[in-house]
Amino acid sequence: MSATEDEITGWFASQSKLPPEDFPIGIGDDMAQIRLGNETVLITTDMLLDGLHFDLRNATLRQVGYKAMAVSLSDCAAMATVPLAAVVSVGLPKSFGTKELKELHSGIISAGNKFACALVGGDITRWKCENPFVINVAMLSKPAENGPLKRSGAKVGDSICVTGSLGGAGFGKHLGFEPRVREALKIAQMVKVNSMIDISDGLSSDLNRICQQSGVGAVIEAAQIPISNEAKKTDSPLNCALNDGEDFELLFTLSEKEWPKLSNQWKERTTLTRIGTINDTGKMQIKMHDGRVNDLEAEGYNHLSR
Repeated sequence: MSATEDEITGWFASQSKLPPEDFPIGIGDDMAQIRLGNETVLITTDMLLDGLHFDLRNATLRQVGYKAMAVSLSDCAAMATVPLAAVVSVGLPKSFGTKELKELHSGIISAGNKFACALVGGDITRWKCENPFVINVAMLSKPAENGPLKRSGAKVGDSICVTGSLGGAGFGKHLGFEPRVREALKIAQMVKVNSMIDISDGLSSDLNRICQQSGVGAVIEAAQIPISNEAKKTDSPLNCALNDGEDFELLFTLSEKEWPKLSNQWKERTTLTRIGTINDTGKMQIKMHDGRVNDLEAEGYNHLSR
């Protein structure tokens, strides 16, 4: 049986011998952190494939360019960092030319301009036949005053919170979402956040990453999970909210006393919802509407599944 994405990432991390004084954050978080003299920079990279992360039969190249940039911007949000610049590489089908590249560029720029993140370079290559289109973004960011935030800092007793609503990405949300960069920076400025991640692979999987890397457990309440209008159209709205992925909302934990402070002072349009509590059980659970407490499996998207 093939290893899961988290298992192989953990193995990569175990093989890494990077000195922490030069690389404060290494393999296993949303961005890696590199020390450059007295300053540090963070870096992330994301590769998107036609037929998997988007479908060019019904998505425009402008939408694809926007999404590719927005996915990496969401990594910056996940650690409450400030985006700086990006380079973009593309593998083009044989039939793509100048027109297609300009349309793609317009989408990339439209996403970057929202957060003053410049496109500073990249690479273009072309398949010899009509192979699928591929786009990869590598992005640099800098720590904010209270960052960067990591996945590994959740503490027993923390409140578990999310921005926005979850589920239903397949209805088109995944092509036009707003990276929560501003929200992340605002939250980190207002209160002490112990852990944060963006929900790219699904609430169940990304909460599991916080639990695994923090050495804690969690219980969430089904009745408190904010389910999107798109997910409510499906046969299983709760399952969509737990496992669909590509929500690109923030999932974060903070002490029980900090949540009322944040909730009461939050004036932004994006909603914040407390959905559960970090505990010391070492496992994830969900309290259902009828009061039953069930084990919660990490059943979101796995990039290495077949």
